[in-house]
Amino acid sequence: MNSKLCEKLNIEFPLFAFSHCRDVIVEVSKAGGFGVLGAAGHTPESLEIEMNWIDEHIDGKPYGIDLIVPNSIDSKESSNLSPEDIEAKIPPEHKAYVNSILAQAGIDTQDLWQRPQAGYGDNMREAGASAILDVAFSHPIKMIVNALGVPPLFMMQRAKEAGVAVGALTGAKEHAVKHCESGVDVLIVSGTEAGGHCGEVSTLVLVPEVLDAIGDRFPDVAVLAAGGIVTGKQMAACMAMGAHGAWCGSVWLTTSEAETNPAVKEKMLSANSRQTVRSKSRTGKYTRQLRSQWTDAWQSEDAPAPLPMPLQSLVSEPALRKIDKLAESGDAGARNLATYWVGQGVGLMNTSVSARTVVYDFMEDYATAVERLGNTVS
Repeated sequence: MNSKLCEKLNIEFPLFAFSHCRDVIVEVSKAGGFGVLGAAGHTPESLEIEMNWIDEHIDGKPYGIDLIVPNSIDSKESSNLSPEDIEAKIPPEHKAYVNSILAQAGIDTQDLWQRPQAGYGDNMREAGASAILDVAFSHPIKMIVNALGVPPLFMMQRAKEAGVAVGALTGAKEHAVKHCESGVDVLIVSGTEAGGHCGEVSTLVLVPEVLDAIGDRFPDVAVLAAGGIVTGKQMAACMAMGAHGAWCGSVWLTTSEAETNPAVKEKMLSANSRQTVRSKSRTGKYTRQLRSQWTDAWQSEDAPAPLPMPLQSLVSEPALRKIDKLAESGDAGARNLATYWVGQGVGLMNTSVSARTVVYDFMEDYATAVERLGNTVS
């Protein structure tokens, strides 16, 4: 395709796949797209294992990684918090509320709470993220992306030294300008329809708004549209507005390679586009998730206010891990609570196919849409 990103990254089709599943990354890149591995939650050791596997299976095709190093986070500068310090930041009422949610579903909570490890959340601070970057840059990645906020200077410097493109997600035009001023190569312009962390403005509005805002000031910055995009026709629509490609996350969650909990995958395949909710209850920042009894509970007036990132995850993730395990074994109460990040495009995700098939369907759907659009011009 005639796209600046295809030329820059040596890919055939500017479809970017964000996934925590290494199999999805490999299959998308081998099919002509560009896989981006979510590194949040990895230790340097576990990331090394994943990236070694990718290198062995991707046939030399390009790929990248995605980190979360937010500009706003609890104890942003500190990486020396003891387990006691961290635990003291969790109000008892938050734990009690989680206990009540699970108890109503008949789930035992006696083994739920464990003392956090020292330095919890360090992967989102410079010290921990730098260790992840050490691993990432020892592999042949072609792009590194910061998922929350302007990429920090240490990330930008490492990437420039390695000749690796830098991307950043943005949900507002003023943030997009700040990203460009910092020197990013790729803007992932993510509308509120997106799964996971998202802003308030729809993709259809945000993409042209950002393109107008950066205008001629940053001609070398490529723009990827994101948020609710699960078909090639949607990708074509965004590129008709001026985007250089599409960034997709949700559509891979129901593929045959995806490691999504089978109980959640089943719920996604039958969900409609109204069955998602945008809430701070999982990470402390707004994320879009599949609606369930868990998300409903956190929308209640009785729910405590979510804690700042990364503390809210200490409240939510122990419970959600237990819910996932029980849901997979068939526990009815857990299945009602089970949820995961997914965008409003879930209403179009009705069948489970391979990641490679998704890429090929995007290509065919895109070509058909472009032809249809061309036929409107006399």
